[in-house]
Amino acid sequence: MGYGGLAETNPEQRFLVVEGPIGVGKTSLVRRLAAHLRAETLLEGAEENPFLGRFYADRRQAAFPAQLFFLFQRSRQWSELRQADLFRQNLVADFMLEKDRLFAQVNLQPEELKLYDQVYANLIMEAPSPDLVIYLQAPVEVLLRRIRRRARPEEEGIERVYLQRLCEAYTEFFYYYERSPLLIINAAEINPVERDEDFQLLLEHISLDNSGRRYLNPAPLLF
Repeated sequence: MGYGGLAETNPEQRFLVVEGPIGVGKTSLVRRLAAHLRAETLLEGAEENPFLGRFYADRRQAAFPAQLFFLFQRSRQWSELRQADLFRQNLVADFMLEKDRLFAQVNLQPEELKLYDQVYANLIMEAPSPDLVIYLQAPVEVLLRRIRRRARPEEEGIERVYLQRLCEAYTEFFYYYERSPLLIINAAEINPVERDEDFQLLLEHISLDNSGRRYLNPAPLLF
């Protein structure tokens, strides 16, 4: 099954993942891609986590329950997908399973991480490899500005230092990532959610032969 207008160029592609740090625009892009590609969405659902506000206010005290909530949430989501056989449809997600361990490494103390890994090992969360991972990058200052602009109450306590650590963890993770084809986008200089020309540029890159690692780093926006 193909992706609407992209079917002629890449008829087999059907599972896209958009990843990147907080505030980079993952979910908004997933929704626009899904609408264009007539695909189902798989969204992170961070707003469902009752520990998230406490986590941003006091990461040391609330990191472990917040991380476990996300872990069990992921397990339920993938289980529901398998039961509904949604992997036979086009699917666009705003997270990948591996991101949960990435956040755990950033936020948990060594003893907590060890217990987290034991819980993770006992959960069955098998998912197919994405046909393409779109990794959105942006400087911390840009992320902070976007987070403040969307003004979610649970994110009021996000600090620059934390975002910097998270960006560094993402950079390291994708430096070694080889599971799926990877498209790395400079999201500070491209706005495929609000600018139609940028969205079309992204679609062109998605339609290309998706193998290995590619980059989309356009000239700076003039506004």
